[in-house]
Amino acid sequence: MSCPECFQGSVHEGEPRGKVIKLHGLDTYATEPADGRAPRGIIVIVPDAFGWEFVNNRLLADHYADKGDYKVYLPDFMLGHSASLGMLHSVRGFNTGSLLWKPYYIISALSGFIPFAYHNRFGKSYPLVQSFFQSLRADEAEGSSLPVGVAGFCWGGKHAVLLSATADDAVAGRRPLVDAAFTGHPSRLALPADINAIRKPVAFAIPEKDNQVSPEQAEVIRGIVEGKEDAGARGEVVVYEGCAHGFCVRADLKFKDSEVARQAALAEDQCIAWFNAKLGLTATA
Repeated sequence: MSCPECFQGSVHEGEPRGKVIKLHGLDTYATEPADGRAPRGIIVIVPDAFGWEFVNNRLLADHYADKGDYKVYLPDFMLGHSASLGMLHSVRGFNTGSLLWKPYYIISALSGFIPFAYHNRFGKSYPLVQSFFQSLRADEAEGSSLPVGVAGFCWGGKHAVLLSATADDAVAGRRPLVDAAFTGHPSRLALPADINAIRKPVAFAIPEKDNQVSPEQAEVIRGIVEGKEDAGARGEVVVYEGCAHGFCVRADLKFKDSEVARQAALAEDQCIAWFNAKLGLTATA
């Protein structure tokens, strides 16, 4: 596997409070601000490999809705072909199990990874993601009137970055598909080409120990996004010390005062603060 860290981490405890709807042709987890507060914008999550049904991703959507007063959508961009949670067990077993069991865990992991990689290759998935955003932006009841942000993690990170590069790919009123983007530990970026193409503000949450973006590459990204000639396209890069790939979504939260849990919470706050600033909103009290 090119990214074993993309398939390891912890499952969070909690009960998502949103609902499942059909939106622009896709099954979608939808959640809104609690207590009936009116949403002030839309955030669409393009998730990690475990997809739209993964409890961690749904709980994260709820957090975004409550912390920022956003309507949050988590669509099934993988069309039912997300990685199974058994992958977490397989990768953990390979990393910690005895030498005798390693062949079993390798076969188990590959049996999950190969179908995932085939069904969710970028050339197939990105047109679907792009089409969803085009339909959302053209929706007179929502995307044509509310600001739209995209948050992409791991597998979804490259999608979020490239959506921010399609500033001229507008539908209603020549508006861009997204007004701002956030990405946590994006995978498979083409550097520096994908970053040079950015035309809308993107915030990056990069773990210090990432296997996809090295500290040196993080500084290259920083130099490009913070140095954009167009001030409206300038982004930010925050490197989270001691963290590894996947921490934004799959950090172990059993010990709330642990450093990794604290860093994951900071990345969540980074995302909300970024959208509050770049979507023209005021942070909630």
